[in-house]
Amino acid sequence: MIMKILKNKIKSTVWRYYLFCFLKDFAFFSAVLVPFFTEWGHISLGQVQILQSWFMLWIFLLEVPTGTIADYLGRKYSLALGAIVVAIAALIYGSVPRFEIFFLGEFFFAMGIALISGADSALLYDALKEEGKEQESKKVFGKAHSFHLLGIFISAPLGGFIASRFGLNAPMLFSAIPFILAALVAWSIKEPTVHEKTSESKRYIDITKKGFSYFRNHKTLRLLAFDAIVVSSAAYFVIWLYQPLFISMKVPVVYFGWFHALLVGVEILIASNFVRLEKFFGSGKAYLRFTAIITSTAFFMVAAFPNIITVVLLIILAGSFGLTRLELMFAYMNRFIPSEQRATVLSSISMFRRFALVLLNPVIGFTADHSLRLALVLVGLLPLLVFFFSPIEQETLEPAKAESD
Repeated sequence: MIMKILKNKIKSTVWRYYLFCFLKDFAFFSAVLVPFFTEWGHISLGQVQILQSWFMLWIFLLEVPTGTIADYLGRKYSLALGAIVVAIAALIYGSVPRFEIFFLGEFFFAMGIALISGADSALLYDALKEEGKEQESKKVFGKAHSFHLLGIFISAPLGGFIASRFGLNAPMLFSAIPFILAALVAWSIKEPTVHEKTSESKRYIDITKKGFSYFRNHKTLRLLAFDAIVVSSAAYFVIWLYQPLFISMKVPVVYFGWFHALLVGVEILIASNFVRLEKFFGSGKAYLRFTAIITSTAFFMVAAFPNIITVVLLIILAGSFGLTRLELMFAYMNRFIPSEQRATVLSSISMFRRFALVLLNPVIGFTADHSLRLALVLVGLLPLLVFFFSPIEQETLEPAKAESD
């Protein structure tokens, strides 16, 4: 009886989607991102961040053409093709340690992610709608996100072990395996017969037009978005700066994956306790101010006293409170957005953040080449802008007083 239930679950679209989420983020290379680039690839931190800006720019440019593929081939085929393209990107990246090859690999990574982006959530929602269970979408999407984090959590320590045994490019090459498995899982998903009328390519054009227009006319939402983007952009650099710090401290690469797993673990812990934390701090505004100042403090602390303990504290504090803050801000912003425009406006906020990082990445990267401490200080200054100058009041965050302009 138990085996029959399990078999039925595995056969269902939702459980196959969970497995797809798990496998597409089972990236061994996350454990050793920086040493892969700097020690195996022989490029500078500034060049690493140019690659990240190139990647983000191509995700933006490829959204419309890849959305068209989802429209014409079907969403499950877009997911499968996206996973295969990501596998190809990993093989390109891990093949030859040259900056020019990395540009090509990053382009394929962007193409693969653009093929998956949008088509994944649309397919899952349509599958739920087909079964008359769209009211469960919030729970199902939350669980899917947990599988995404679980994939990173498990693969990171394994990636550190693979790098220590087989070389720094091995985790990148090995990552092609789960990506190919993800493609097979996506291919096996039954395409829902129910479809939302809006095509993926048109959806993206709507995001660009309607999202920008909505922000222009909604002051409160602009303030919330600015607050969210500034702190989350600073916290993003935890991922790119903790590994160079460990390299400078001669920490063996085999341990890098465990520290990355710690980063994901604390994110899960904080994200699952937002309500409790707001109660503990007395209000949403107090908690948001705390997350801004603790993110700054963590970066300043490492800059002043660079050692293994302060780097671990950077991972725990800025990683947990800083990297999860955007999700909480989305919850606040939802109160100001009409339901029919919610997906469009939230997607446009993600775009704004991507644009901010396209500009910030090279600045922080080239600064880190000259001085890691100075780079840490510059990143630490960003959340202080929010802590000292954000005009957001508690009334802004309260549902009863939120206005849908």
